[in-house]
Amino acid sequence: MSPLHLPFTRSVHDRAAHRRTEPGLVEELLADPATRAVRVRGARVAVTDDGGRPRPVLAPADAVGAHDDGTWLFLGEHDGAGLLALALPDDGAAGAQSGVDDGSDGRWAGLRELTALDDLEQGIVVEAVALAQWHTAHARCPRCGAPTTAGQAGWTRVCAVEDRELYPRTDPAVIMAVVDDEDRILLAHGAAWPAGRYSTLAGFVEPGEGLEHAVRREVAEETGVVVGAGPDDVLYRGSQAWPFPASLMVGFRARAVRTDVRVDDDEITDARWFTRADLVEAAEAGDVRLPGAQSIARALIEEWYGEELPGAW
Repeated sequence: MSPLHLPFTRSVHDRAAHRRTEPGLVEELLADPATRAVRVRGARVAVTDDGGRPRPVLAPADAVGAHDDGTWLFLGEHDGAGLLALALPDDGAAGAQSGVDDGSDGRWAGLRELTALDDLEQGIVVEAVALAQWHTAHARCPRCGAPTTAGQAGWTRVCAVEDRELYPRTDPAVIMAVVDDEDRILLAHGAAWPAGRYSTLAGFVEPGEGLEHAVRREVAEETGVVVGAGPDDVLYRGSQAWPFPASLMVGFRARAVRTDVRVDDDEITDARWFTRADLVEAAEAGDVRLPGAQSIARALIEEWYGEELPGAW
């Protein structure tokens, strides 16, 4: 099987991690007219509408403006120019449609809305949003509760009381297209989802657990379906950053050897086996709505189906 083409995985800029410890790096880049910067607020990015499609505002750093309550983050370099993000406090007040308060016609938009990005824009905004949300979640030391400050050009939080640095963390989660020997796919409805929304199964990796074991455990816990124990029964298909707020989705194709469905009625309220004809019929009738085009879940479903599915599904 060829690799999956996944959103939120394209990137062409150099993260230049070796520069993060340079003294005065952010100040140096702010003074350089070649530096470009993007603004983020929580999971939202400052954008302008380009022909009806939002694009991130990647502006000269001096045009972004000074914000005493913001944190500058070094994202890397591209074509000899530095890249920064200004992470503003996520106070929940700025909705996706609200203005960015700089006198421009820009607004805030979530990553799921940004469907027309080139590789440079995508790599920058996914990195910026993930890092900004980590800063928001770690404003205080998890050990002593003291306030922390940004270090290493935005790549650490420093607790002066504990004399320790905190580094960004990503939570691994498995997501799997479970297929049986009749080539049916197992899709499920999550308890918190809107009516009719069905997707592949997924779950976080537990401490001390391998990815393949997590696939088998999650499928069994949520649906009672048993995935085979052989080396070809759980196959890696690709991974996708999912900064909502800090996940890495690791995608698999899994083969079911026992197909009786028994949902847990906690996280999952319904799960069904679909043939391709079943899925088309249910989607066209409006009984099933699939995950959005930005998700690895959609890519896994479309790989099984054999072609791209209509966006309205």
